[in-house]
Amino acid sequence: MHRLRKVATATSLCLTVGFAGPAKAQQFNSDNYLSKPHGVGTIILTAGERSQMWMTTFSLFPRWEFTAAAYLLNTDSDLSTDDGYSTSYYAKYMIYENQSKTGGAAVKFGTGLDPGYLIDNVGLEDAFQTYWMNTPVTFPFMNNRMSWDVMPGASVTRKYGVAEHTAWAFTYSTRLAYYPFDLVTSVVGEVFGATGEAENIPEYKVGVRFEPNQYVVLALSYGEEFDGPNGAGLEAGVMLFTPPFLKL
Repeated sequence: MHRLRKVATATSLCLTVGFAGPAKAQQFNSDNYLSKPHGVGTIILTAGERSQMWMTTFSLFPRWEFTAAAYLLNTDSDLSTDDGYSTSYYAKYMIYENQSKTGGAAVKFGTGLDPGYLIDNVGLEDAFQTYWMNTPVTFPFMNNRMSWDVMPGASVTRKYGVAEHTAWAFTYSTRLAYYPFDLVTSVVGEVFGATGEAENIPEYKVGVRFEPNQYVVLALSYGEEFDGPNGAGLEAGVMLFTPPFLKL
């Protein structure tokens, strides 16, 4: 019953917050359909109770993004200790974009895992045993002041568990966000997890995002597992965009 109450509470939060236009991923697990313009580079830094992240994304070709991310993990609630690390490499291709550039669909695929999808039977340094793909789809609402991201996917993990067999999982992530006053400050909420042999406890995150200009995004969020002690906790992050250096 306690878990059901937590699920209902988090779902209510996610149904009452969102973002206008194609919001950025930052420390949120969910992503949108958008690939940044050709030639743009992105640096994302996040510091939190569970992990710290450094992510770099390069839009080397039109509609394509290539990302490398590194995570330092803290699993014992002692910020003075280093408990491990994880990395992830992936590509993203924007399949479709609507005429107003506020919604569309993409496909992502890569290897490695972020902290929200790390599981007990996959070691922190062994995340490259997992290969995954997902399809971010963005739906705009309320004259583009609210948007809904849906990101179903799948993963396969080699050498899983004591038997070291191959395990499959269905991954899911959904995010809503909303600009209540202007297109600068938004509130965001999401739910994500994985089910199958390589199951992952569902988590939620809620937060606020500040976008003072086209080159900087700041965010503050709080995340927790629905039935476990290893949620993301408090996180603060900054996302920096470069001008488009490459030209075709």
